[in-house]
Amino acid sequence: MGAEVVADRFDLTARQRFRARLRECLDALDRMLREERFEGPRDLIGLEMELCLADSDGAPRMVNKDLLARMATQDFQSELGKFTIELNMPPHRLSGRVFDDMAEELRVAVGYADRTGGEFGAQLVLTGVLPTIEPEQVGPGTLSPEGRYTLLNDQILALRGEAITLAISGAETLDRSFESIAPEAACTSVQFHTQVTPDRFAAVWNAAQAIAGPQIAVGANAPFVFGQELWHETRPMLFSQATDSRPPELAAQGVRPRTWFGERWITSAADLFEENVRYFPALLPVCSDEDPLAVLDSGGIPELTELCLHNGSVYRWNRPVYDIADGVPHLRVENRILSTGPTVTDTVANAAFFHGLVRALADDPDPVWTRLAFADAERNFDEACRNGVEALLTWPGEGNRPAYELIPERLLPLADQGLAAAGVAASDREHYLGIIGERCRRRVTGAGWQTAVYHRLVADGADRTSALRGLVRRYCELSRTDAPVHTWPTGD
Repeated sequence: MGAEVVADRFDLTARQRFRARLRECLDALDRMLREERFEGPRDLIGLEMELCLADSDGAPRMVNKDLLARMATQDFQSELGKFTIELNMPPHRLSGRVFDDMAEELRVAVGYADRTGGEFGAQLVLTGVLPTIEPEQVGPGTLSPEGRYTLLNDQILALRGEAITLAISGAETLDRSFESIAPEAACTSVQFHTQVTPDRFAAVWNAAQAIAGPQIAVGANAPFVFGQELWHETRPMLFSQATDSRPPELAAQGVRPRTWFGERWITSAADLFEENVRYFPALLPVCSDEDPLAVLDSGGIPELTELCLHNGSVYRWNRPVYDIADGVPHLRVENRILSTGPTVTDTVANAAFFHGLVRALADDPDPVWTRLAFADAERNFDEACRNGVEALLTWPGEGNRPAYELIPERLLPLADQGLAAAGVAASDREHYLGIIGERCRRRVTGAGWQTAVYHRLVADGADRTSALRGLVRRYCELSRTDAPVHTWPTGD
């Protein structure tokens, strides 16, 4: 959720001061782009994973503060809800056995957190939305105590001026109101980071947007929200509605939501930062002491603190990131589309598919975004959220095809090509892309497995609550084996 923020209140001039500083940050960014101040190619990738804490019955366990204190490691941090934590991996070079290396590091870290959680009656659940969370378990009191979370909640509600409404219709219907943004805490995702040079940024971001639908289709893992069976990947819609600062009248006028797919292909990273400043009022208008242009004039590298803070409160599914490492600035594309899990191996397979496919499409001299309407890319995203691997996706030269056909026949070969061009070992490519292929062949995702097990338990006589608890228990047992979800049995 971003860096810590310390502020008790904002006066009527706070946004004006912050807006002026944002313009200075944009001017500094533009100058840095023109003067080629950014780091050269390094082919670095990274990963963040959000994890749910649950008790033996699958109910959220509000112990992240105690757990983090016991682990005493910088690799894990708090998240919005007291029942969630986030793991941040160090960057890796996209080459060799990178995905095997990432998988081993994740297994060690997740295993450590899971064992330590057991001391507090908590187990880790690697999913997009914990199926057993009940509406009464997400309220203002479930927000983590860090100041930025309370401020974020207060500011969104102040802009909205009324309760948060969740209205999602799928296999069943959810229609509830909440007096905080706490339902967003139910969302646990994985984020893939790609460090890119400025001249390559637009191609990588456009490619990531183009494959949002296929990504979701083959990685769907959030079919239940507050006990209701909704979409195969309900987390994006839940997140969108839980963070929506617009009252209905502004939504009806077409005012853009803070959680946003976007509306056009871009030509520069500056396009996205500028849109974020132009379209969205500041949620956390806290100004630093830095004068970014003066820092540049003195030969330094500005933190662009206000721009980064603001950028972190506009929830694009593919977000631009400005950062500094070892005194050198760089740009990243942060892909925030997928749910966590179901296993470490599944998560790494999703990463291999993403990085390989983006690399291939960004390298293509005939870019897919010149042949795919942006509206079709957004429609693919929505269709995949609703229907998972069964979704009908639009792709240039293919018309509308089921995801389980389009992905193995057209997109997996491209992903393999992209990883090969980066120097990723053949064994990694075969193993992790093979997992994506098997999901398509068997037409099984984490969401499909969850719903199949739930309906079997109901058919065997379990009520809704018991079936969901049984689902989570079995899910956690199988997730710990790290066997890919397409191999999981749906029976006992």
